[in-house]
Amino acid sequence: MIPLPSPQQLRYLLALAETQHFGRAARSCGVTQSTLSAGILALERQMDAAILDRSGGKRVMFSTLGLAMLDQARAALAALEAVNEIAASARAPMSGPLRLGVIPTIGPFLLPHLMPALRAAFPKLRLLLREDLTDPLVARLSANRLDLLLLALPCACAGAETLDVARDEFLLAIPPDHRLAARERVPVSALAAERLLLLEDGHCLRDQALSACGFLDGDRSGGEHERFAATSLHTLAQMVAGGFGVTLLPRLAAAAGVAADAGLVLRPRAGPGAWRTLGLAWRPNAPRAADYRAMAPVLAEACHAAMASAPV
Repeated sequence: MIPLPSPQQLRYLLALAETQHFGRAARSCGVTQSTLSAGILALERQMDAAILDRSGGKRVMFSTLGLAMLDQARAALAALEAVNEIAASARAPMSGPLRLGVIPTIGPFLLPHLMPALRAAFPKLRLLLREDLTDPLVARLSANRLDLLLLALPCACAGAETLDVARDEFLLAIPPDHRLAARERVPVSALAAERLLLLEDGHCLRDQALSACGFLDGDRSGGEHERFAATSLHTLAQMVAGGFGVTLLPRLAAAAGVAADAGLVLRPRAGPGAWRTLGLAWRPNAPRAADYRAMAPVLAEACHAAMASAPV
């Protein structure tokens, strides 16, 4: 019988690849550094091949074989964990831990409504939350380090299955004395001369806001929107209040008081396409896909409740 690597040995490899440091990899696996090193050395002897290139001194360097093994190790661990997920889902649907990733332009504004709703609907479900930008969350989903994502669609989700849940309207946030404050709805053409303030690169809301204004990223026709970038919607609102320009806020954030706290007024944007879609994403053929779909109505209701109080 051909000797096979153990799941723990594969975890050691993946942790080392991610951290690029033996000590940090050992801590992430909950073992000592000597235990991790011994586990990898035992795997090399078992494979009769060098997985690490030790010519680089203290630097972590994988051999060509080691690099090739990493993708297979991820796939093998994902398959093993899927076996447990199938069994757990069959025993008790909507129960146990669920690793949920959420983007920062959704999480702070929706979770206060969503968490109580999920606890009431699925009391045996235990959510483990991680907030990050879209690309890192998708990478964690692909590596089986997250089970489900709550984000803005469409996205480059690496082939993940997605489900639209709610529509989040964009609202123009401006100072009360701004020339556009007198309008009930603001057409795209009225924004051409405005300085559009955006989130920094990496936030999907940046591209969505540009699209809602009819601009492509880097298009200078939309004013000087490349000159300013913020790390959060709260910062954007304060920049608008300071007279630096105008911005678009999702209704979800506006309802949470982001504009009101900065003394701004909100106006709907006229015309089609003035929204983003909130949705879920999970790995293809995920054993708990039925659980994720069962969450969608609860999520939709929480979105409706969260957006209901936006002062437009």
